[in-house]
Amino acid sequence: MNRRGTPRNVSGNAASRIEGMVLSVSSSPVTVTCKGVLFDMDGILISSIGSVERSWSRWALMRGVDPDYALSVIHGRRTIDSVRTLRPDLDDESETRIVEDFEIEDTDGLVVLPGVCELIERLPLGCWTVVTSATDRLARVRLATAGIPVPDRLVTAETVLEGKPSPAPYLAGAELVGVDPAHCVVFEDAASGVAAGRAAGCIVIATTFSHPTERLKEADYIVADLIGIEVHRAGDVIELRFFPLVR
Repeated sequence: MNRRGTPRNVSGNAASRIEGMVLSVSSSPVTVTCKGVLFDMDGILISSIGSVERSWSRWALMRGVDPDYALSVIHGRRTIDSVRTLRPDLDDESETRIVEDFEIEDTDGLVVLPGVCELIERLPLGCWTVVTSATDRLARVRLATAGIPVPDRLVTAETVLEGKPSPAPYLAGAELVGVDPAHCVVFEDAASGVAAGRAAGCIVIATTFSHPTERLKEADYIVADLIGIEVHRAGDVIELRFFPLVR
């Protein structure tokens, strides 16, 4: 698969600065061709940041961890990996279950992000899946609550031995859709996910929903959100056409 249009060094959003450079929406679209699409969940398909931060703050207070520090650690990572970092002395599996239960109970403010439903509707069935650091139980609850179609198979915290930024999750996602990783596009919003997608050999498109643009500059392209991404099909090849953010 290939990329046509603007060069690779695009990053940022319309009002962002990196190393003194103002970034804005390109006046020319790019077209990225692929055969599979792999979506991160939180921050790409849905926003559950309120639930996540309330649940982790609750757990942190229970376990004597500074909530602000906990929130600086958890984003884009598997719950079990965050627990191991924050309280390595505790049983990681039981603590993960506690946090997961808190998050499943708390769906307040969970919303589908802009452009998501329209993009998914345009993609061929079977060519896309979700690759998330959430557990399978939590991912399915969140997707169903948001009204997003839940793939029969998705990559979750239990699927792989190593979470993002390891390439393992996106390699597993490519295998699920039956496509070589080099022919997959990854949509991510976190630095660890961008690193995972790049390490897996995928084309990475990042959004500016939840993280500073300077942390996303390793992505191949950055967009503000998924609004207006056009999908064209030619056999088993998918063309994604969009306006990236550039210097």
